[in-house]
Amino acid sequence: MTGEGRQPSRLVKLRPAPFGADPQGARLERILASPNYRDGAFVNPVGARTAPGGDLFKALPANLRKEARLPRKPARPVPLHPTTLADLARPPASGLRLTWLGHSSVLAEIGGRRVLFDPVWGERCSPFPFAGPRRVHPAPVPLTSLTGLDVVVISHDHYDHLDMPSIVQLLKSDALFAVPLGVGAHLEHWGVPPERLRELDWHESTEVAGLTLTATPARHFCGRGLRGRQQTLWASWVVTDGTHRVFHSGDTGYFPGFAGIGAEHGPFDATMIQIGAYSEFWPDIHMTPDEGVRAHLDLQGGEPGGVLLPIHWGTFNLAMHPWAEPGERTMLASHAAGQVCATPRVGEPFEPASPAPAYPWWREVAVTPPQGWAPWPPVAPAKEEDVVAET
Repeated sequence: MTGEGRQPSRLVKLRPAPFGADPQGARLERILASPNYRDGAFVNPVGARTAPGGDLFKALPANLRKEARLPRKPARPVPLHPTTLADLARPPASGLRLTWLGHSSVLAEIGGRRVLFDPVWGERCSPFPFAGPRRVHPAPVPLTSLTGLDVVVISHDHYDHLDMPSIVQLLKSDALFAVPLGVGAHLEHWGVPPERLRELDWHESTEVAGLTLTATPARHFCGRGLRGRQQTLWASWVVTDGTHRVFHSGDTGYFPGFAGIGAEHGPFDATMIQIGAYSEFWPDIHMTPDEGVRAHLDLQGGEPGGVLLPIHWGTFNLAMHPWAEPGERTMLASHAAGQVCATPRVGEPFEPASPAPAYPWWREVAVTPPQGWAPWPPVAPAKEEDVVAET
């Protein structure tokens, strides 16, 4: 490990506020001492390419044609759950409830506490209001209406997970902020007092309002500027009240470490797993739906269990796959594996103890694929004795 981190740019004072700030002082010393920081940068648990493969540029012309672009957005308005706030006013009967709020933003009510993961309420996931990926649906509820928050959890510092306007709005709450090592520099730059920060390296835990939050490994990268300097950590998260356990993947490629996380912290009542914005051109840093289901099974000890909630899809157009494909493929792969998959509409709370049957609501508003949709519910194969009786 090198003895020095990369020094902040001399132009740091000229950067727009959404770019955040570089770790310095005691925070930088913690980074330099981290076992996950080597040769001037944070490193992945297993090797990963963080830049698209060279064939991406050869494939761009075909992927920019109109017929290729159309399926990447919904054809009609995305349906939002209409009674989110009324539903949230009633405590969960089981003690655990999840509400997918779009992309990777999830409200977890666990043990009478409220945890908000990766809140992004901005119109664009970008440092600029006039450029960058734009929402394909509005937020299901105003951020100010999510009262009683105990802790806000951030997985990493990319714009579709760490949104400066949302953090500034959440400053008005009493919530603490749990973030990976180094990310606290951005939040302090935006006005979050140090005493409201819990900044963790992988495998470190903190206690907040009777909850234990643990930062666990992920296979991704970081950065908010034009240069990816890898000076802040990325993480998945485990949260438990001692009775219920949930896992939030953040952004990650598939890696064998999921089994280790499950062995140490699982099994989980529910996992929130990234299954969107994947591509053959960046296979190491985002999971496909099939890999997401595999990760969930690893976290559960290799067998179906708990509930899989697909996240990181449906809100922003961040890859070249069709808009509805992540939800569709995850639902079908989960069914094939015998795994319960939750498919709530955006803003629809559900309790993992009693999830509704999977329903492909996205088919109502998506561009229909050329091959059509697979039968749902799947047609059960005929039993041998039934075939014999008919003949």
